[in-house]
Amino acid sequence: MGRGISVVAGAHIIIARRSIFTHIVFLSAILSAVLLLGLWWVTDQTIRETLATSTRNNVDVDLAGLVDIHASGGRAELERRIADRLAVVPVDGSRPHYLLADAKGGAIAGDIQSWPALDPAISESGTIPIGDRTQAYARATLIAPGLRLLVAHEPLDEGPLLARVATVFLLGGAIFVACIALFAQAASGRVRQRVSQVSSAFRASDDDALKRLTMPDRPDEIDRIASQAADAIKRARQLSEANRETSEQIAHEIRTPLMHLDTRLVKALKQQGGDPATAAHLAEARGEIRRLVGTLEALLDIASSKARTGDSQGMKPVDLSTMVSGICELYADSAEEAGYDFQWQIAPDVTMIGDAAQLGRIVTNLLDNAFKYNRDNGAIRVELAPGPVLTVSDDGPGIPDADHERVFDRFYRGKAASGDQSGSGLGLALARAIAVRHGLHIHLAAGDGGARFVVEPASEDAI
Repeated sequence: MGRGISVVAGAHIIIARRSIFTHIVFLSAILSAVLLLGLWWVTDQTIRETLATSTRNNVDVDLAGLVDIHASGGRAELERRIADRLAVVPVDGSRPHYLLADAKGGAIAGDIQSWPALDPAISESGTIPIGDRTQAYARATLIAPGLRLLVAHEPLDEGPLLARVATVFLLGGAIFVACIALFAQAASGRVRQRVSQVSSAFRASDDDALKRLTMPDRPDEIDRIASQAADAIKRARQLSEANRETSEQIAHEIRTPLMHLDTRLVKALKQQGGDPATAAHLAEARGEIRRLVGTLEALLDIASSKARTGDSQGMKPVDLSTMVSGICELYADSAEEAGYDFQWQIAPDVTMIGDAAQLGRIVTNLLDNAFKYNRDNGAIRVELAPGPVLTVSDDGPGIPDADHERVFDRFYRGKAASGDQSGSGLGLALARAIAVRHGLHIHLAAGDGGARFVVEPASEDAI
C-alpha cells in the first residue's frame, strides 16, 4: 500500500512540475501567434486581390464608357474626352492612361507613346509598363475599322492600407497573445493547485482526503483520475492490511508452539536430575528457540516497514535529541562492563516527523552492531547533528568496501562475525527498511578503520 501511494504521489508530483505548465503557457502563446500570423496573411492577400480586381473593373468600365462616347459623338469627341480625363488627377492614386491609335498603332491621342503587345481584335488585357518604374493594368479593343483604343490604370496605392492593417494586427495580436498567455497561466495555475492538492492527499494518505477525492462535487478529468487512484490506494491498503493480519496470524501460530516448547524445556531443565550435558543441550535448545522467535519478529518488522513506505499515517514529531540521548544512557552501563570507551555528542532540538518506536530501533540496532563487532577496549561514538544526521562508529575490524551494501541484506553476516556471536543478520536490514519508510538513507561511510554508519535524509539518487 505504501509503495502504491509513493508511486501515485510521485507521478502527480511529476505532472505538477512548473516546467510542464510553463511549456503549456508557452505553446498556447506560440499557437496564438501562429494563428494570428495566418489570419494576417489571409487578410493581406485578400486586400491585394480585392484592389487588383477593383483596378481591372475600373479599366473595363472606363473602356466601355469611351467606346460609347465614340459611338455617340465620333472620333473628335473621343479625343476631347480622353484629354479631359488625362487632365484630372484621381484622389485614390489610380492614375489612368490612354492611347488612341490607327491601324498600325500610330498614336492619335493619349499619353502612351507606343502600342503595347496586346491584341485589340480580341480585347486582350495584361500588365504594361508606364515609364521606367510603373506597371499598369491595361485592356485594348477595336472601336472602328482602322481605329484602336487602349485604356490602362495604375494599381491603387495599397502600401498605406496594408501597413495600417499590419499595424493593427501587430498591436491587436500582441494584446491577444498576452491575454491568451495570461489565461493559460491562470488555467494552468488552477490545474497545478488542484494537482498539488491531490498529490498532498496521496502523500498524507488521509482517509478523509482520499474520500473527498472519490466523491468530488463537480467531477472532471482530473477528479476522475484522482478518484480512480484513490480507489486503487484503498484497495492496496485493504490488501496490505489483510496481508499484515495474515502474517501476524501465521507468526502467532508459529510463536505459540515455540513458547510452549520453551516452557517444557524449562520444566525439563528442572527435572533433568543435575546432568550437566543434558542441561547444556536443553539450554542450547532454548537459545535456538529464542533466536528463531527473534528472527520471525524481525522479518515481520521488516515486511511491515517496507509495506508502509511512503505512508505517513500515525507519524508524529519526534524529539531525536532526547530519544538518542536516552538510548545512549541505557547503553552506557553495558559499555562500561564490556570495557568500551562509549561517548556520544547530541545536538539539541533535532526533530523530525516519524514513528518514535521505529526510529529508536534504528539507533539500538546500530549500537548492537557496534557492541557486537567492536574490538576489546575499543571506542564507540554516537553523533547526532541537525538534518537529521546520525552517525554510529566503532573501532572493530571494519567492513570491506565490496560488502558495504551487502551488510544491509537480510541474513547477511560479514566475515568479522565469529561463530560464537549470536544474531540472525537482520538488524541492519530492519534499520534500512525503517529508514526508507521515514525518507532516510543509511549507509556505511568510508574510513580508515572500524565501521561508521551514517543515517541522513535520502537524496533523489538514493530514493
